[in-house]
Amino acid sequence: MKKLLAAACTLGLLLSACSAPAASQRSDDGKLHVLATTYPVYLFTTAVTEGVDNVEVSLLVNQQTSCLHDYTLTVNDMKAIEGADVIIMNGAGLEDFMDDALAASDAPVIDCSEGIDLLPALGHEGHDHDTEYDPHIWMAEGNASIMLETISSGLSGLDEANQETYASNAAQAQDALGYDPAVLEQLAGKPLITFHNGFQYFAQATGLDLLKSIEEEEGSEASAAEIQEIVSLIEEYDIPAIFTEVNGSDATAQAISRETGCAVYQLNMIMSGDGTGIQPYLDAMNANLKTIAEAFG
Repeated sequence: MKKLLAAACTLGLLLSACSAPAASQRSDDGKLHVLATTYPVYLFTTAVTEGVDNVEVSLLVNQQTSCLHDYTLTVNDMKAIEGADVIIMNGAGLEDFMDDALAASDAPVIDCSEGIDLLPALGHEGHDHDTEYDPHIWMAEGNASIMLETISSGLSGLDEANQETYASNAAQAQDALGYDPAVLEQLAGKPLITFHNGFQYFAQATGLDLLKSIEEEEGSEASAAEIQEIVSLIEEYDIPAIFTEVNGSDATAQAISRETGCAVYQLNMIMSGDGTGIQPYLDAMNANLKTIAEAFG
C-alpha cells in the first residue's frame, strides 16, 4: 500500500473525500482508507466505491452547520487526516480551514472542483474571510456528475484493480441525476431570495432568478440597508416566499415576513446526514425543488 501511495504522489494525483474519523496512524490492513471532507463528497465517494471490499470511506465534517468558514479542526479530525491513505475534498476554497493539516500530510488529495466552471463568490458580509469562488458546487446536479467522474478517475489511479467498478458505479450514479422537467418548467424565472449564499449554482441550474443572497449567521445579521432592499424586492416582484437554510439563522427572514406578509421556507444545503450513496443527495435536491414549487403555489 505504501508503494501504491508513493506512486500516486509521484503522479501528482489530487484527491478529496468526506468521512468519519479514521485511525491516527495509517493501517497496513490492505485497505485503501479514504477520507471525505464533507457530506456531499462523502455521498459521491460511497456511491463510487460501492461494492469494493478493500476501500474504507470515512467522513471528516458531519455537523448541522450552514457554513464552514469558521470551522476549526478537532483532535479527532487531525487523527483522521493522519490516518488517511487518500483525502477527497470539495475544493474551491471550502476547506480553507484545513490548509495547514493538508500541507503536513503526505496523503494524495482528490479535488472535486477540478473541471468545474466555478462562479465568483457572492461575498461573505460580516466575515473576515474571503474566497474568490463560490465553493457550493455540489448544489447543481451537473456539477455533481463531474465530481463523481473526478472521484472515479482519482481512485482508479490509486487502485487500478477496481477501476472498472469505480467507473460503472459513477456512471450509474450519474444516470440517476436529473431534475423533474415539469417542476423546472414551473420554476423557470421565479425570483429567489435566500438567507444563505450557497444557492447560486442551484439557481443557475434550475432556471431560478437569484435576486438577493445574504450570508446571515449568528453575530452577522443583515444590515438595515439590506433589509430595506429585500423588502423593496418583495414588493416589486410580488414575492410570496423567501428562503433560509436548514441549519442557518432565520431571525431577519422572520422579521421581514412579519413586515411584508411573505412566507419563510427552508432549503437544505446537504451538509450533514446518516446515509450513503447517491440517494440521500437526490432526495435532498428533489425536496428543495418541491419546497420552492410549494412556496410559489
